[in-house]
Amino acid sequence: MNKKIVTISALSSSAFTAIHIINRTQHFLYTSGKLLSCSENYFYKWRFGQIKYNKKGKGSPILFVHDLTVGSSSYEFHRLVNNLTDQHEIYTLDLLGYGLSDKPSLTYTYNLYEQLITDFIKNIIGRKTSIVATGNSVPFMITACHHNPELFDKMIFINPQSLYSQNQIPSKQTKLLKFIFETPVIGTFIYNILNTKHSFEKTFRDEYFYDKSNIKEKYILNYMEASQLSGCHAKYSFACFTGKFMNTNIIHSLKEVNHSILMLGGEEKTDIETTLENYAYYNSSIEIEYLSETKHLPQLEAPDKILEQIQLFL
Repeated sequence: MNKKIVTISALSSSAFTAIHIINRTQHFLYTSGKLLSCSENYFYKWRFGQIKYNKKGKGSPILFVHDLTVGSSSYEFHRLVNNLTDQHEIYTLDLLGYGLSDKPSLTYTYNLYEQLITDFIKNIIGRKTSIVATGNSVPFMITACHHNPELFDKMIFINPQSLYSQNQIPSKQTKLLKFIFETPVIGTFIYNILNTKHSFEKTFRDEYFYDKSNIKEKYILNYMEASQLSGCHAKYSFACFTGKFMNTNIIHSLKEVNHSILMLGGEEKTDIETTLENYAYYNSSIEIEYLSETKHLPQLEAPDKILEQIQLFL
């Protein structure tokens, strides 16, 4: 019996060591290029961690807020920023848990991000700000505007998360999933298996881009790097996103927001017409435009179309 216990212990120890080495190897391979590092990066010392941001240009301020999917960062807007600096003061940031910002071990919620955006505008920008936000970040931007309307000017939302998806709150199953992802070594290993180069390539082909020929290798590599920065801590925002902890019902806030809102939809994105029409049903002042031959990330696939809408609306 003692020999069996010793053997099992030895095998378990060897397996954990091997998994740990695999985790470390993937981290090294994905981050060794340091693609997201830049001498122009600034850091805002927020109460829950350091927030990386960039500032360029002069004029009325625009804050760009990236999506909450794995590998997301302010990089998704890099093809827009330099084309707007003549008339606008442009801010891009990496949300807590993403990109080059800190990734503390905590539960990431829509309310956390609402507080972050509110504090960032108050303490860093310091004046009324227009917003460009993508996907799953739209809900907390709407609630932030509802609670602090004096901080916001016009808002542009690109392919917002559907109202149906936002209402999916954590269940026993998703809470268990979050717990599994957050376990040491094993959770990191599962996270790494789910977020390989192949999985990012598939997501870009199936969800992010309409024209596959527009997908560049550097897009994939930047998303891969963002998904691994800070090592095992990169998984915490993913665990909360998967566990539905970032969702909330925004119907009340949506009805009462009184600001000018433009919603842009990638014409080839699944169910986007239904999604945007549902938003307009609750707030009739919302303007809607569809971008032809694009899916979820037109700011990467067809930046000229996004720039045209920004310049017309703002």
